[in-house]
Amino acid sequence: MQSLAKKISSIVLLALCGIAHVVSAEIRLPQMLSDHAILQRNAPIHIWGWGEPGEHITAHFHDQTISTAATSLGEWSLWLNPEHAGGPYELTVDGSSKVTVHDLLVGDVWFASGQSNMQIPLLGFPSSAVIKNAKEEIAQANHPQIRLLYVGLKSSDVPLDDITGRWSQCTPETAASFSAVAYFFGREIQREEHVPIGLIDATWGGTPIDSWISLKKLGSDASLMPVFANRAEFSQNQVRLKQIIASEKSEDAAALAAHQPAPKHHWHPQEESWLPAGLYNGMIAPETSYTIKGVIWYQGETDSAPERAPLYHLLFPALIADWRAQWKQGNFPFLFVQISSFYSPEEIWGEVRDAQRRTLSVAGTAMAVSLDVGTKNNVHPPDKQTVAARLALAARATVYGENIEYSGPLYRQTTTEGSTLRVWFDHAEGLKSKGAKVESFEIAGPDHHFVPADAKIEGDTVVVSSAAIRNPRYVRYGWDTFTTANLYNRNDLPASTFTSEPIN
Repeated sequence: MQSLAKKISSIVLLALCGIAHVVSAEIRLPQMLSDHAILQRNAPIHIWGWGEPGEHITAHFHDQTISTAATSLGEWSLWLNPEHAGGPYELTVDGSSKVTVHDLLVGDVWFASGQSNMQIPLLGFPSSAVIKNAKEEIAQANHPQIRLLYVGLKSSDVPLDDITGRWSQCTPETAASFSAVAYFFGREIQREEHVPIGLIDATWGGTPIDSWISLKKLGSDASLMPVFANRAEFSQNQVRLKQIIASEKSEDAAALAAHQPAPKHHWHPQEESWLPAGLYNGMIAPETSYTIKGVIWYQGETDSAPERAPLYHLLFPALIADWRAQWKQGNFPFLFVQISSFYSPEEIWGEVRDAQRRTLSVAGTAMAVSLDVGTKNNVHPPDKQTVAARLALAARATVYGENIEYSGPLYRQTTTEGSTLRVWFDHAEGLKSKGAKVESFEIAGPDHHFVPADAKIEGDTVVVSSAAIRNPRYVRYGWDTFTTANLYNRNDLPASTFTSEPIN
């Protein structure tokens, strides 16, 4: 009887091994190489996946055929020659099995990332944020030449090699839950450039920038070590989080019973979304094998806290360098939105906005200023169309080569003229204010104590002064969290927040 049991066990084991062998023999492509995908034009196209160790793999695409062999771990990778915009095409990959991907277009792929102002979909966030003209925008979102890929929220301790999302055609149903900024940007680029556009939405609201940077990059620069001190403080605060949330619920219940308004509580981020490198590992690393045109980025509000803001001028360029290194595509375009205007007196939005401005010294970058679309009491301004249009202007000028103005006035330098300072700008042709006078300028003496300044436009410069400062040394503009900054160029593009103070 025991011998029979052993024999049955052996048969079952062999059968299971056979099933496992059959399963492992199936060729598998990453989720990004799904039906309806956009492949990047005019650049080598990367095709990769998994199969049997040593398996011979052949890919057929358009009029190209190319072969390779899987490694001892079953991984394989090959590169197709660049293709012009076009399609639809099929991709077939075969070996011991066969996979066919349908309805592929060749065009430009833009990778959108950041926190909630990039994440907010056309539908908005229930009870907290809406998109301007959302109903009409969703109804009109039929664009066969635009494809969408949503990357699910995922934090990980280690870099992942795949995602759960798949490409879809842009329809009212799919666009409604997709990043509004990314959609409006892609719609504008597709209209102007007349090529298929792929948009990848990898966003998570309320997240700090260090979550989006690889651990290798964070650990390679001693100046970034405060990231881990901030993480230690954050982790310590999580110890009592359950008790805090329970207490808040009790307060809410008591207020309800007393027919009183619910008390306001501090927002509690999801712990895993604040893990240094966690979102890079879960939401960026899997895509770095996919050829892209460039990145659009909108983040920074979470890093405006006093303990975080002073580090942003280091972390933001580090992120750009890190992603370019991980993608191995050189200095691809990196376009970003300067965070907007919002009343948050305990935070330092001006410092973050200025750090973003200074990041324009990094090659291949451009910035969309959004000060004038901000709302005082809602961190999610509804006018995402203007934000996206300014990003698209930057892309059209710096990426697609159109001869158009794409930036508002950018601080160049300050010169001293007695008791006044003259501020010089780039992109300042037709400098003007929207309002009776120029607002939101401040000056300071050697003590760095800033006071409101009188400002007047002279040509393409602004002259600032204050009776309270006899020996002015520094000038800044649009520094308040919620600002009335109103300086523009003739193209109605707003000036950026800046300070002439050197970074410590």
